[in-house]
Amino acid sequence: MIRIVLAEDQAMVRGALAALLGLETDIRIIAEAGDGDSAWQAVQAHTPDLLVTDIEMPGKTGLELAQAVHEAKLDTRVVILTTFGRAGYLRRALDAGVRGYLLKDAPSHELAQALRLVHNGGRAIDPQLAVAAWSDADPLSERERAVLRLAGEGLSTAQIGERLVLSSGTVRNYLSEAISKLGAANRIEAWRLARQQGWL
Repeated sequence: MIRIVLAEDQAMVRGALAALLGLETDIRIIAEAGDGDSAWQAVQAHTPDLLVTDIEMPGKTGLELAQAVHEAKLDTRVVILTTFGRAGYLRRALDAGVRGYLLKDAPSHELAQALRLVHNGGRAIDPQLAVAAWSDADPLSERERAVLRLAGEGLSTAQIGERLVLSSGTVRNYLSEAISKLGAANRIEAWRLARQQGWL
């Protein structure tokens, strides 16, 4: 029996996924979560075989959940199930130890087969996305990404510095580098471009 924690913030989608997977005789949903923090609590409480999670959720994102599972050295394998078919997201997911990356528009029988594959030690990655991921490298460093993410939330240079414990000059340098790498006119355009590519 494959024991799964299902994390999806849209209740209707979560219910539909749980119902579909519930039809499989070898798959059991042992917990559901509507946000990343609840999902992390469920993973810690149940140590499931698989965590099936969306990327964008309140609290921890799917990528942050995958990183937390990886750092905690849990036996749980993580499968991302998302609408975000962007190479940048896949690259970051693989870096976080994700074993499966599937799009929500795939047929339900493919999802069940992919979950079985990951449970048995394999990887299940959308093939077209995999090709794009290796041809579309993320130019941003972790610091540039962190600074740009906060700039996109509307924080000033000084506020970003306070949040990340950096001087205003260092924040400006990181923003300048990110803007230059992305060929953007300003920090907001850089944030928008990075979001479109899945790099934030």
